[in-house]
Amino acid sequence: MAIIHWRELKSVLVSDARLLGLDVGTKTVGLALSDVTRTIASPFETLRRRRFADDAAALARIVAENDVGGLVVGLPVSMDGDEGPRAQGVRQFVANLSATIDLPTAFWDERLSTAAVERILIGEVDMSRKRRREVVDKAAAAYILQAALDAMAAAGTPAPRTAR
Repeated sequence: MAIIHWRELKSVLVSDARLLGLDVGTKTVGLALSDVTRTIASPFETLRRRRFADDAAALARIVAENDVGGLVVGLPVSMDGDEGPRAQGVRQFVANLSATIDLPTAFWDERLSTAAVERILIGEVDMSRKRRREVVDKAAAAYILQAALDAMAAAGTPAPRTAR
């Protein structure tokens, strides 16, 4: 599995290949899938983490069943941009996953993604705390993946000219 910059991801994907977004936590992995045009990210499921071999097998099955051509993995950097133990853990998870899943993978800065999703679920959707716990990880994965999809689309479009 090649780790590449998100700007390169679009150029290495085959047409109609989906992207799988991952929000890797210590207890769960939130998953989101893009559509085949790579325009919209949708929450997919939340995997309860077990042994790494089980997690990798479950992810490999999901990749195969959903025609996934690449991964976007949220990288939990600190507010000052440093990579602490959580970011190192995510990088190690991806390094280990590369032995099972050979797909181009891009990291995406996930700063505040879970907090933003929590605010949406509380404020706009008025979801109960129990229900939020059930959906927050996959919703955060969709938030991360959607941000990457939007950035990839914008990077492929020239900036609009301003009138003088």
